[in-house]
Order: sequence, then C-alpha cells, then structure tokens
Amino acid sequence: MTTQPNAERQRLKNQRYHAENWRLWGPYLSERAWGTVREDYSPDGNAWGYFDHDQARSRAYRWNEDGLGGISDESQRLCFSLGLWNGHDAILKERAFGLTGKQGNHGEDVKECYFYLDATPSHAWLHYLYKYPQCAFPYERLMEENVRRSRRDPPFSMIDSGSFAEGRYWDIEVFYAKASTEELCIQIVATNRGPDETSLWLLPQLWFRNDWSWREKNAEKPLLNAILPPDGAAWAVAAAHPMLGRYHLYGAQQADLLYTENETNNERLWGLANAGPYVKDAFHRYLVNGERTAVNPQQQGTKFGAAHKLTVAPGQTGAITLVLSALPKSEPFAFHEEILAQRLSEANAFFTSLLPEATAQDHRILRQSLAGMIWNKQFYHYDVSTWLKGDEATPPSSRQYGRNHDWRHLNAKDVISMPDAWEYPWFAAWDLAFHCTVMALIDIDFSKDQVELLLRENYLHPDGQIPACEWAFGDVNPPLHAMSALKVFRAERVQRGKGDTAFLKRVLHKLLLTHTWWINRNDVTGMNVFEGGFLGLDNISVYNRSQPLPAGYTLKQADATGWMAMFSLQLTLIALEIAVDDPAYESIAVQSYSQFLAIANTLAGHTGAGVPIWDEADGFFKDIVVQPDGSARRINVFSWVGIIPLFACEVVDARLLAGCPRFNELLWKHKGGMFDGSVICACPVDTNERGEHLLSLVTPAMLVKILVRIFDEDEFLSQFGVRSVSKRHATGQDLGHIPGIGNAIIQYVPGESDSALFGGNSNWRGPVWMPTNYLLVQAIEKMHRYLGDAFTFPAPCLNGYEINLKYASTMLAERLADIFRRDETDVIPNFPIDSPHQTDPHWGNLLLFHEYFHGETGQGLGAAHQTGWTGLVANLVMRRYRTEIPEYWRNPEGNTGP
Repeated sequence: MTTQPNAERQRLKNQRYHAENWRLWGPYLSERAWGTVREDYSPDGNAWGYFDHDQARSRAYRWNEDGLGGISDESQRLCFSLGLWNGHDAILKERAFGLTGKQGNHGEDVKECYFYLDATPSHAWLHYLYKYPQCAFPYERLMEENVRRSRRDPPFSMIDSGSFAEGRYWDIEVFYAKASTEELCIQIVATNRGPDETSLWLLPQLWFRNDWSWREKNAEKPLLNAILPPDGAAWAVAAAHPMLGRYHLYGAQQADLLYTENETNNERLWGLANAGPYVKDAFHRYLVNGERTAVNPQQQGTKFGAAHKLTVAPGQTGAITLVLSALPKSEPFAFHEEILAQRLSEANAFFTSLLPEATAQDHRILRQSLAGMIWNKQFYHYDVSTWLKGDEATPPSSRQYGRNHDWRHLNAKDVISMPDAWEYPWFAAWDLAFHCTVMALIDIDFSKDQVELLLRENYLHPDGQIPACEWAFGDVNPPLHAMSALKVFRAERVQRGKGDTAFLKRVLHKLLLTHTWWINRNDVTGMNVFEGGFLGLDNISVYNRSQPLPAGYTLKQADATGWMAMFSLQLTLIALEIAVDDPAYESIAVQSYSQFLAIANTLAGHTGAGVPIWDEADGFFKDIVVQPDGSARRINVFSWVGIIPLFACEVVDARLLAGCPRFNELLWKHKGGMFDGSVICACPVDTNERGEHLLSLVTPAMLVKILVRIFDEDEFLSQFGVRSVSKRHATGQDLGHIPGIGNAIIQYVPGESDSALFGGNSNWRGPVWMPTNYLLVQAIEKMHRYLGDAFTFPAPCLNGYEINLKYASTMLAERLADIFRRDETDVIPNFPIDSPHQTDPHWGNLLLFHEYFHGETGQGLGAAHQTGWTGLVANLVMRRYRTEIPEYWRNPEGNTGP
C-alpha cells in the first residue's frame, strides 16, 4: 500500500457525497455517563447522587455508554473500549474517575491523566493515551483531600497524590486505524515507565448498549458469542445486532475470554434478585475478586472482554492487536501493521498541509487541539418525554413539573460536539457554536450539520428558543448560532470557492424564530434592552442573574443587549448573502438591520429609562437596574459584560449591496449612525478603499476609549489574554447599595472561584476565557478591515505608544496562543511550574486544553479536557501564519479542498 497525500480529504469528499460513511464509527463513547441528568430518575433532581461512580460498574445505563478511550458506531449500538487492572486496585478500571459537584472543592473534577493525541476528521486514525498508576488508584485519598480543602485552595490532583512518583506508572496507548468504513485495526500498547518489572491486565471490551430492557418485551436481543478463529487469530467473537447487523472482533494474542450480560447487578446495589446469573460487573468480580463463576461458561452474552496479562520489564512495552470488522476475515492481521502505518502517514500529510510552515511547537498545538475536538464528538441520547414518564417506573408527581418538563418535544439521538467528554458530556448551545468555528478548519460538512442540529424541530422549542443544556434546557445562552453559521459559510466559500446559500436559508428560517423569541421573552418592556439571565458567564455579576429581582425591578444587561445587536447584524449579513442570488431575502436584511438600529438607539439612552448603557465618563458599557419608579442606576463593574457590545460589528462589501436597493436606501437614511436625530452607532455612509461599509454598535471614538482600557495591564490585559474582570477590582470594590440587589462588592479573582455560585466550578471574575477573547480578536480585525492602518489608539501596555488595530488583534491572539507555547525560560504557562509537563520527557509534549486560564499566570483551570471552545486556539495558531489567504484555502472544489 502507498500513502496518498490527499487520502483524508478524499474520505471527507466521499462522506460529503454519501459515497462512503466514514462517520459510521468514531470516538463517540463518553468518558462519563454516570451523574448525568439523563440517568437521573430521583425525586429531587440529584443527578450526581442518584447514579454515582461506584454504581457505574454494576448498573446498566439507560441512555448512553462510557469507557476509556473508546469508540462506538454512530447510534451507539455496539461499543469498544479498554479495561485495566494493575493487580492492586480495588476496582477494575473501565471508566474515568472524578469527583462530583459536592465532593470537589471547585465542583466536579475528573481525577485522571489522559490525552487525546491525534485524530483525523474521518476517524480513520485515532490515538489516545492514558497514564495508569502501578500502585492502587487513590480513590479515597482524592475524595478525602478535596473535601478537606476550601475553595481558596487548589484542587488536589492525581499528580499531587504521588501516584506517578519514580515513574511507577503505565503509558497505555490506544490506536485505531480504519481499513474501511466497517473495518478497524486496533493496537493497544502498554509501556512500563517504572524501575521494576511488573504486570498489567489489559482487557479490551466489546458490548452492546442496553436498549432491550426498555424496548418491547419480545424485541430481539443482540448477541455476542465465540466463533472459530481464522488464520493468525488466537480468538474470535461474533456480534449480531438486529439493526446494526453482524460484526466480528479478532484478537492476535491469547487471552482469557470472558462473557456476561450488560444488565444491572440488582443484588449488589439494592439487595434484589438479578434477572440472570451474569451481570455488568462480572469482569471486575472475575479479575479483582477471583469469582470465576461470574462469567458465562457458554461464551455468549451482550458484553465481552479478553483478559491479557502482560509482564513487562522497566522501560519496555507490551502490545495486543485486534481487528473489528463487519465482514468475516480469513486473515484479519495480514495487513494490520501496514494499515496502521499508512493511516498515520496520511494523518501527518493532512495536518502538514494545513500549516506547512508552522514551527514544531505550533504544529503540535494545532494537531492536539483538533484531536481533542474530534475525540469530544459524543453520541447523545435523551428523549425527554420518555424520561419524564419514568420508563417502566412511575415517577413522583413532582417530576412532571421539574427539570425540563416544558421540553417534552426534545428527542436527541445524535453525534454532537461536546465541550468535554467527562466534565460536560452533554451539548451546550453557545459552546457548540464555537466548536463549529474550529471544526470548519478541517471538516466543513460536519460543522454545517452541527450548526443545523439544534435548530431542528426535535431540539428547537416551538417558541423558537434554542435548548441551552440538559441541566436546564430553558436557560439562556448567548445567541451565537448566526455567528457560527456565517463563519462556516465563509470558510466553505474560501475552501471550496463557493458558499452554500441553501444552508444559509435553512439556518436563517429557524434563527428568525429564535430572534423573535429573544425579543418577546427577554425584552419585557419592548424597549430593545435585554435581560437574559446569566448568559453563560456564570458568576460575573454581583448577583445571580438567573434569579429574578424583586417585583418592579429589572436588570438591563449590557451583554445581553450587545449579544442581540450582534445577532441582529449577523442575521442582516446572512440575508444579504442569500439576496445575492435570491433578492426576495432583501426584506429580511432590512428588517434585521432596523432591529439593530432600534437596539443601538436604546443603548444610546433614547428610549426606556433614558439612561444609556454606555457610560461616557468611564468609556464603558454597564448594566443598569431600573427601579419601580422608572429611575435607573448603573452597576459600576468593569468586566466582559461591558466589552461584549463591541462584538456587534460587521463589514459589508459592495457585492452584497449591488442588488439591494431598499437596503441601500436604509443605509443612506441612517447614514453616519443617525437615528431620530441622534448618532447612535457607527454606520457611516462612506466606504473604505475596497468599497466596504461598516455596521457597528461602537463608534470609532467609543472604540478608542474601550481599547485603552482593554490594553491596559493594570486593567484587562494580562500576558495571556483579556481578563474577565478588570484588575482594578483586585482589592475588592464596595459598590454600595444597589436598588433591588442590596449591598454589593465586586472583586477580581484571577484563579479558581472562591464562590459556590453556579456550583463553583467556573469563574468569570478574573480568569482568561478563550471564547470571548476570540470574539474580541475577530471584532478588532473587522474594525481594522474598515478603518485601516491609519486608525490608531494609545496602548497603555506599550507606555502609550500608538498602535493600529491589526497590531492590537495580533498582540492579543499571540498572547492567547502563548498559553500553550514554551516561553523563553522553557516553561509552558498552561501547567504549574512543578508539573511533569515542564521537564519530564514522557509528559512534555502532552497538551491539555482547559476551560479557562489564570489571569496572572496563564495556568489552565476548570475542566481539563474542554477542547471545545478552547480548541479556538487552533484558529489563533492558523491566524499567525495566514495573514493572507494561502493557496490551500483558494483551491476550488475538485482540487485539494475537502
């Protein structure tokens, strides 16, 4: 076999035209299915307590499966993952362990060391690494120490526990290489990093997701059973499923072959009789407890494991090889090594072509961040109507009015890009919008599908609201799907030479419903100033914005209003793009732009309470509390809340205006941002040298004032991006008595949250967050595109030196990417100074993409594998080398574009 340099792009093209389904198998198996809302049937909504980690090995899941470094088919009927035992653990390691929201001193927190090292978008190549201690896993110590610590202490991690001391651990690597859409070559490699020879049990597992316990009683049950191994195989298993069909798993090394049922062990959990003698935790009991009768001697069931005992000298490796194939194989391992080598070579070619001129360090950041994006694709299953009914058990009456009771129409059974496969194994609406922006770098078609997914009738609420996340679908996330749709559309136009206006039409029709919902639901006074609640920014405000104020008081949010102005502008641009080919859509552009102007008018203080959200004296946007008598009070906090209105910025080129006379008339009518006799925004009638118009909520004069504050290192700018709260609040600022809220204090907290607000597992009062920083970079770049190099502002971080907007956006983008780069002292800011990631050769090239970052040190905090929106670093790295459109992105379809 020879390596084809464009093989991966050809696979994506075949997927696009439905010639081959490369998405059939992928890394869709979650790292955690326990402790989720879906599996919670408790009367009080205590998801973490109802189904915990200790139960997971014995209790069949209702909705989704989980496992270590696993894969499944796209409907998660058949699953494959890794089981491990070091001879000392009290539990067979089948899934990642972590603390619940109440156990962790900073909320839920996975306590494992694993890494998504590589992946291609077709999943033809996947590489996963897990670091497994050779001593007993410190379950109790991790729980006890984190419970003992306060919110002002850092979390206690696996590395802190000493479990990896002297290198006494295993590096377990799992490689998947597809020979075809229905055949996978699998290699599991175990390296002994310790000083002594030691043993390890590797237990690759194949099993069916249990849906038969909840289907019709006479429904056909799938079956796994032993079959005669062909040449070159030590053993073989057949897997027959009534919908998926027949698959075969072959193993090249001798092993103890174990069979059981993926059924709950009622006896262990509740002291009740089991439906049969073989249950889910049989392999644990067989290996750890020595119960040889726990497995089925008839060698059949719905869960299979092959127990391989490896004894490995220090510094050496042991390996097992497997093949999973739909077709029976007479010689399953004939080309095994060659296929693995070829898929790796093709992955190298694919990623090198993305950024051939990148440094080795930037190439690693790009590749591992995109690998994390791909590995965080998860099968998500949740039928809310069925869940509310309680399946076979009758739920308490309170359930009918509890969590998600007004989302009965939501019925999910899809592969979705998740924020984090352990800490956030469920979709989040605004996270997903950013994920699509990242994935568009490598897989336009998947990104388009994901943009449209939550807009389908089985997700989108009949009133137009996009579901937020399973903990409360009715929460309000920033309306970013229009942004995502535009980004994906533009990426496709650059990569393939033409954008998909049919895609834009489908999205626009649904987003108009969402826009109407926002206006009707979150603008209760009809004055174009919006509430919206916490809007994903958790604890950024001086009070919990998800809770209502006393009767008669309302909070007018600068961020909510800024998001809506941005939303309205992006709908305008979408409609204008469509109107190039279909002039009927010009009227939607006119209506959306009119809505933007009305929002801008209110922000300027010309309606409602008459107090502008823009504070001219401080040069910043601020929330306002409106009292029952109509008087208003600004909340004097400097945070992302006041920067977000800057995101409402778009540049319109002459091509979009050529066939839109009514829209041109509207632009002329409100030239210079005039509205009812006042200048309310920056929408000049003049064009730049390229004939482009600027549509922006922020005028150039306002922009200077905001940027001076943003690029001040005593305020927002850190060495690693823009802080979520200004450092001016470092000593704590007493805001006095705020009507409707009470006495309030705001304080800059650059690290983990010291508050239990929203669970305490995230912090928007100081740290650097990638998604909002990314949008800021984008907004400054758009302003530069219109205003050009001549427009400058004095940057306090450079002693007041005048810089243009291109320089400013590049400075910010580079500081964000520098979180993951080694600095001049050979330190990676993302990791603690004493972390093995800094000096140990077996850790030094392993990256993690955290949820957010310390505002002073750049250290990663929160969820450790949230390659979701933190994957935006891939876009920033690409930006460093893509000052102009390179040849790859210019290639039309049919050349090298996917």
